[in-house]
Amino acid sequence: MKCYTPLFLFFSVFFSAQTNSTEVQKSLLDKQVLENTSWFKSLIFQNIGPTIMGGRVVDLAVNPQNPMEFYVAYASGGLWYTNNNGNSFEPISDSAPTQNCGSVAVDWNSGTIWLGTGEANSSRSSYAGVGLLKSIDKGKTWQKVGLYDSHHISKIIINPDNSNEIVVGVIGHLYTKNPERGVFKTIDGGKTWKHALFVNEESGVIDLVFSPNNFSVQYASVWQRDRKGWNFTGNGMASGIYKSIDGGTTWNSVTNGDNGFPHNEGIGRIGLASYDEKIIYAILDNQNKRTSVPEEKSKDTNRIFSETHIIGPEIYKTEDGGKSWKKTHQKNIDDLFYTYGYYFANIAVDKKNWNKIIIGGVPLVMSEDGGNTFKTIQGNNVHADHHIVWINPNNSNHIINGNDGGVNISYDAGKKWFKCNNQAVGQFYAVNVDDQEPYNIYGGLQDNGVWIGPNNYKYSEEWQQDGRYPYQFLVGGDGMQVQIDNRDPNVIITGSQFGYYQKMDRAKNKSINITPKPAKEEKPYRFNWQTPILLSFHNQDILYMGSNFLHRSMNQGETWQIISPDLTKGIREGNIVFGTITTLSESKLQFGLLYTGSDDGLIHISKDGGVTWNKISDTLPQDFWITRVVASVHKKERVYAALNGYRNDIFTTMLYVSEDYGKTWKSIASNMPNSPVNVILEDHNNEGILYVGTDNGLYVTLDRGLSWQDFMSGIPKVAVHDLVLQKKVNDLIVATHGRSLYKVNVEKLQKINPEIIKKNTLLYELTPLKQNEYWGSTRSIWTEPLEPKIEFWFYSNKNRKVKLKLQNSIDQVVFNQEFEAIKGLNKLDYNLELSSSVVEKWKEKDSKIKIEKAKNNKFYLPVSKYKLMLESEEGKEETIFEIISSK
Repeated sequence: MKCYTPLFLFFSVFFSAQTNSTEVQKSLLDKQVLENTSWFKSLIFQNIGPTIMGGRVVDLAVNPQNPMEFYVAYASGGLWYTNNNGNSFEPISDSAPTQNCGSVAVDWNSGTIWLGTGEANSSRSSYAGVGLLKSIDKGKTWQKVGLYDSHHISKIIINPDNSNEIVVGVIGHLYTKNPERGVFKTIDGGKTWKHALFVNEESGVIDLVFSPNNFSVQYASVWQRDRKGWNFTGNGMASGIYKSIDGGTTWNSVTNGDNGFPHNEGIGRIGLASYDEKIIYAILDNQNKRTSVPEEKSKDTNRIFSETHIIGPEIYKTEDGGKSWKKTHQKNIDDLFYTYGYYFANIAVDKKNWNKIIIGGVPLVMSEDGGNTFKTIQGNNVHADHHIVWINPNNSNHIINGNDGGVNISYDAGKKWFKCNNQAVGQFYAVNVDDQEPYNIYGGLQDNGVWIGPNNYKYSEEWQQDGRYPYQFLVGGDGMQVQIDNRDPNVIITGSQFGYYQKMDRAKNKSINITPKPAKEEKPYRFNWQTPILLSFHNQDILYMGSNFLHRSMNQGETWQIISPDLTKGIREGNIVFGTITTLSESKLQFGLLYTGSDDGLIHISKDGGVTWNKISDTLPQDFWITRVVASVHKKERVYAALNGYRNDIFTTMLYVSEDYGKTWKSIASNMPNSPVNVILEDHNNEGILYVGTDNGLYVTLDRGLSWQDFMSGIPKVAVHDLVLQKKVNDLIVATHGRSLYKVNVEKLQKINPEIIKKNTLLYELTPLKQNEYWGSTRSIWTEPLEPKIEFWFYSNKNRKVKLKLQNSIDQVVFNQEFEAIKGLNKLDYNLELSSSVVEKWKEKDSKIKIEKAKNNKFYLPVSKYKLMLESEEGKEETIFEIISSK
């Protein structure tokens, strides 16, 4: 072990500090280089939804003169645009360096869009951004305009009379201290910035408003908060409200504790709404303990979220511009924030009636008497957890609401809503597939449960005709991992956060809770937010589940036994469950060979089914979340490990392999741009291929990590949380945390091995194509003709000019095209169309050939055998292509 001590010391020093903004910007450039030079640009991923459940909205920008036009910012799903009141949306930030959004503002005079990146809600999955972005062409291109170390931008306001004057609220780093937080102002359109308000390195601005009739008068709420993997402090003395009367250039506190607004350690997040210069509403998440509430700790992790032992939401109002504040209600507002007001605390005021306010919490509530009493306006089709509310300044009954399930719109002040659920913006945690034909996809989503759907899903409104959406709901809550019994796909193990799992039989419409329970004398088990589960490859009755122990069931969860000691470092003092198993793996090559990884940085191995365990992570970077430990399917001694520094604000790529059961480790991060790693997947056919999902996308290697390629054509720069291969058809399913699911077939990629790489070119074989008598025909005059298509695939070891030719049975060239091939995989589409001259000559030489003109007056390749040839300066390759009869 002595020889590995220097490696351990190197890791400890190298990974001890947060990643600075210069390194982050460099990683964005590195990723762009890999994107430009990728061998696999032609392998385009297809989005396969789902859309119906939506995703977490963080901000809205609505055109006040034409509210049919608005922008929606999703927490990790990018910026979307509609000009038809949400009937359809277009993603407009796909070319941006991140899809992680905090705030959006639009100068409606010029159309300039300002996008603050990095979600401000400060949850466990609130991803950091890369600064402030600006687009002057409605999202076609984006430029970075500063605040690179902000991480999380909460609010952007634009002077209606001067589009170059922008004021930005920055909440700052989530997990570490940093100085780039507070209020920033530019008067030259983002070329230069003034740091106008700074309180301390743990406190930033969470909300920022200006008077509708005077941009000079602004209010900012400062929030002191600090998150760690094991604890969240969302309150402090530094939290409060500041006022500016010079357009955000200078600021003064208006909540000093002597004017009616509380000022103490329990002050949490504050949301603001401005009616005019004088009348301001503030909603406070008051984290001070209630009096007369007994101090007790629940053993139920989920109950901790809902048990209200704190004061919770309070509404304050000033009518004199912040000189004095008064609480608007006498009673506590229960069942609004519960214990996690840090996730909400937003408020809106009707610009025509200062007594009418709307508050976003778990439900959506309205007051029409200035905050004294409330009623819910939460419709049955409106998702819980509300983050933004817009009230039409010209029509008080018109409301747009953004929540964890997307966008809802009301035209009768919240009595009825319609849901804009046509965007694939789901935040997936996990994905799996079954072996049915065609196969199904299963996945768990942030606050949107677990769903099952067909792999061939394509977005369409046709489902509204029969009322059955292709994806079907399985369980609620925060959807987590899914295991499917490969003997009976109706039997599913799945569940929600903190280990609340169940076994269901869909055919019998039965389900039972299977979460392991401690005996009365035992301490509660510690289950991770995303508790890992696994059905044994060797025996599908055996189910593994991780808490701080590894549990094993011999009957799919009906009874359990603990087969390990505590495989973590133990309890760490805090208010978040920590010291938990985050990942587990079983070798397909050896029964009883098991691995676990924990959130506090430990990896353990057992070679005897859990009888004995050994820690194998001492020479890896210490104290990082283990996102994956994966036993190889090719060699039983080989194991992969992925570590993640997201919860340390360390964005270094930490990816390792061991060839000796974890005794020694080697980094395989290589040229991969720095980004926390969430998942690594080994290809089952090609030993050299690994797929890796990180916080900024998907990568692939052909040589087990010596070099990496960008692998996400068709996918924006979004976090990839999970991957699975459907092995019968070789489809790769990508679960993104913000843009739902993607699919691509990797058979072409799997064929690239070291021998192929040495070749100049490789022409892929073609499967026979069935002729369709309806080629060129339409179902009616209102539809487009059915057009056939064939894809010609080939590999080239460098950029070169090539020719693709197709010859018929009489050696006549029926298709001939020059092509600028790139290094890697290339694809050329051919619609099977023949020119009339080719048809004429063909018929002259072969009287038996049958070629009829289609109803669209085109000729298509007839039933026959063809020779496809790939020609380059270095030589020629050929393969046979056949069109067969459908009769």
